[in-house]
Amino acid sequence: MVRKPADYQSDVWVDWCPGCGNFGILASIYRALSELDLEPEETIIVSGIGCSGKTPHFIKVNGVHTLHGRAIPFAMGIKLANPKLTVIINCGDGDLLGIGAGHFVALGRRNIDLTIILHDNTVYGLTKGQASPTLKRKLKPKALPKPNIQDAINPIALALASGYTFVARGYSMIVDHLKELIKKAIQHKGAALVDVLQPCVTYDNIHTVEYYKKRIYKLEDSNWNPIVEKPEEREEKIIKAWIKSQEYDEKIPIGVFYQDPYIDSFEERINERINTYLENPPAKQKIEQNGKPIIDDETFRKIFDQYIIKIE
Repeated sequence: MVRKPADYQSDVWVDWCPGCGNFGILASIYRALSELDLEPEETIIVSGIGCSGKTPHFIKVNGVHTLHGRAIPFAMGIKLANPKLTVIINCGDGDLLGIGAGHFVALGRRNIDLTIILHDNTVYGLTKGQASPTLKRKLKPKALPKPNIQDAINPIALALASGYTFVARGYSMIVDHLKELIKKAIQHKGAALVDVLQPCVTYDNIHTVEYYKKRIYKLEDSNWNPIVEKPEEREEKIIKAWIKSQEYDEKIPIGVFYQDPYIDSFEERINERINTYLENPPAKQKIEQNGKPIIDDETFRKIFDQYIIKIE
């Protein structure tokens, strides 16, 4: 059965501000899940706190609305417990690049097969428009009493430096293009980031639809080739992608910046040590039989003593 986008819509009322860029992201996710025909029971949406944090409530798949800045460790735990699941993280720029920045970097190092959809609107919209980590210095959205005095994080450059093997940027108002990026990110085997520019119509009077309309262009229209086609060209491709990520004033590129299919995933690295891991991951293993734990206390102590630390 091929599912339609509407099949992934939950009955929960979507209560974002009218005109919010999140609507375009949500529509893109519905379409991407539909075109990939993903099983709702085997798909997990994980979020943190913020306007984006509500996303799991609006999608009829499994969902987890977690703690502020902790969506990535929750998602990593889910994925490593059962590598066959499709796990997608939806978080804002404040959640992922502020309190969650350490987890963002760690995911790149590990190259776990997860997809991050970063809702990037340069402000903390849920808490009245404070500057987020992606707001440039000297800019003053209407909620700030004075211009921002901190420099901005560049999510694309940070992802490249951290080891993400799929790095892309989309725009929430170009839904078909964003949908294709999300599909590619899900299909990529490894850590994938889709940084999504989106207007916050309530608190950001700088990065408006008109602002982006004048600046955005598609990488694929400029003969850009992001794919590492052999390991020997990795360094050249990643340097070019990093230089391209610095283009963010008069012109703003969207599309896939970088994709490397040759780096092994964290799941594959675990399987090299435990060769039954992928076939029999923790979530598939029995923990009880006939109403009793399959390992008694004495056996557990022996295993713990042998592999973890000696028990006195």
